[in-house]
Amino acid sequence: MEGDDDDFPPEPSEPSHSQRGSVASSVTRAQDLLVYLASNSAVHLTLEGLGCMNAQELGRNVREALNIPNSAVDVFAFWFCSPLLDLQLKPKHLPYKLCRQWQDLLYRFTEAPPEAISQDEPCLLYKRNVFYPRSKELQIEDEGVLRLLYDEAKMNILEGRYPCDPEHWLTLGALSCAIELGTGLDDQALTVAIREKKLSSFLPAHAALGGGGFLSTLRGRGGRNAEMEQNLIKEYRSVCSSAATGSSLEPIALLRRYLRSCHTLPYYGCAFFMGEIDKPAQGLLHRGGRKAVSVGISLEGVYVMDVKEKHVLLGLKFSELSWDHSYPETEGDSHILWLEFDGEEAGMPVNKLLKIYSKKAELMSGLIEFCVEFRSVGESAATGTDERRQGKMRRQSSVVCSRVHSLNTISYVDDGKEIKRLKPKRAASFFTRPAQPHTYSAVQVTESLEQG
Repeated sequence: MEGDDDDFPPEPSEPSHSQRGSVASSVTRAQDLLVYLASNSAVHLTLEGLGCMNAQELGRNVREALNIPNSAVDVFAFWFCSPLLDLQLKPKHLPYKLCRQWQDLLYRFTEAPPEAISQDEPCLLYKRNVFYPRSKELQIEDEGVLRLLYDEAKMNILEGRYPCDPEHWLTLGALSCAIELGTGLDDQALTVAIREKKLSSFLPAHAALGGGGFLSTLRGRGGRNAEMEQNLIKEYRSVCSSAATGSSLEPIALLRRYLRSCHTLPYYGCAFFMGEIDKPAQGLLHRGGRKAVSVGISLEGVYVMDVKEKHVLLGLKFSELSWDHSYPETEGDSHILWLEFDGEEAGMPVNKLLKIYSKKAELMSGLIEFCVEFRSVGESAATGTDERRQGKMRRQSSVVCSRVHSLNTISYVDDGKEIKRLKPKRAASFFTRPAQPHTYSAVQVTESLEQG
């Protein structure tokens, strides 16, 4: 995502957007610019002096074109997105300049081959600011702003970037039907409308299309879709009948209900990065290998998710972890983000270390540090309600629960001498702890980080 210098350090994510356009190539004369939204629509602007226009100035033009009030200036930010890298811009950044530096950024933060880098082109998106506290979203009165937030949240649900349980995404799908199709449809009209837009427009792709396993193959995709369709219609009826209990069915109320439901997911509003973790050794030969993961980072904490299974492997609040990143020491080594947290081994409390392999480790570490500092000055007020909501969802079978038992971590109870070869760049790193007796000590956020 963002960084502290003009060369662009920390703070991006890793979604998958098609190559839909690029920043104009001229600095002085009037140029056309397309700014894309999460709904796949675009704002067409004709601007002069684009080459020296910063993101803050460009934002005024976009808000004017979208009729967004200036009170929503902090809700959204500009992002450069491509299949290889996503970066959130700071208000001071010059989009034109960063676009011209895109290949340099790809060499620095991705493992992509030169051929892919030479063909990659970013598009400019206007979407949610990762530093905007979710507690402020439901205070927004403007329907246009809420709809932009809804479009982005829905996209993340449908693409599986926000893992959620079946009953959750079914409710969200029904709310989408009510928002986009209206609340007065009978079952037949609703069925026709759903089939016209396709089931995958309302339910996550992995749910609408099935998991592809043996049982789903026997049942057939058609039978599964018919069942999903009926479940969605039934839930739609439940949403529409809520008017009898006093719930409003006005569009702005439905948008708020959708966002409020998404807020129960701890990784709502995260920036996402792709990486890999070690698989636990299996079989007689103890073969391991690596598993692809998505790492979500927000003002709330860090979440490591299984890309294939669409569930959470590890979720940590900032108060529950220490972290650092390391650079390759020799050719063939990887950039690594290290997460340390409390765990248990054979009934004994231990410290656990998780290694996340990614060339974006520097970006992830920088974003974590920025979020910790941002929270320390009181910019976020969402923590209390989030923890209460999360408590309701801590079920063993829930996709939002951590699965520490399935992680290949390093456990230790001494001073961690086996990792002393690493050279942390910050004094606040857990690698620089003073030598202690061979006993367990709980993970704590260091004083320097708490003070920001």
